[in-house]
Amino acid sequence: MAYNFSVLTQEQAEDIAFNWHYDGEYSFYDMEADKEDLDEFLNPEERGNSTFAVTKENELVAFFSISRVADGTFDIGLGMRPDLTGKGNGLEFLRAGINFIQTEYKPEKVTLSVATFNQRAIKLYRKVGFKDVGHFLQDTNGSTFEFLKMEFKC
Repeated sequence: MAYNFSVLTQEQAEDIAFNWHYDGEYSFYDMEADKEDLDEFLNPEERGNSTFAVTKENELVAFFSISRVADGTFDIGLGMRPDLTGKGNGLEFLRAGINFIQTEYKPEKVTLSVATFNQRAIKLYRKVGFKDVGHFLQDTNGSTFEFLKMEFKC
C-alpha cells in the first residue's frame, strides 16, 4: 500500500505533538521535549502548507516537513509514529518522501539534520543515498546536542 501525503491538519498536529512518545534516548524526538519546537509545530501559520501528514491505508503513520533553503535546495524534517519505528518501515517511508519532494518541488538537492546519537536514522539516510556534509552543535531540549547535516543530490 502506498504512502499518501496531504497538508497536516491542526487535529493531526495535536495528535502527533501530544500523543507520539518515543522510548529511551529517542524521547529526544518527542514534540513536548522542546517548547519552541512544540509551539512552532502547533502553529498553523508557522507550519503553513509545507508540513504533511503521511498516511497509509487512511491511518496517520508519519509527518514530513519541507522548507526551501536556497534555489534548488530543500530541507526536510520527518518523523514516524513511535510504534512503527525500528521495524524496517523507514526505507519505504523515506523513499516515498523523496519521491514526493522530487515530484512536487523539483529539487536539485535535499538536506536534513539528524542528532548524531541516532545511528539508526543515519544508517537509513545513507542507505537511501544521503551523504554526510558536516557536523554542528545546536541548543535544543534544554541542552546542546551534536547534529549531522546530510544531503541527497537529485
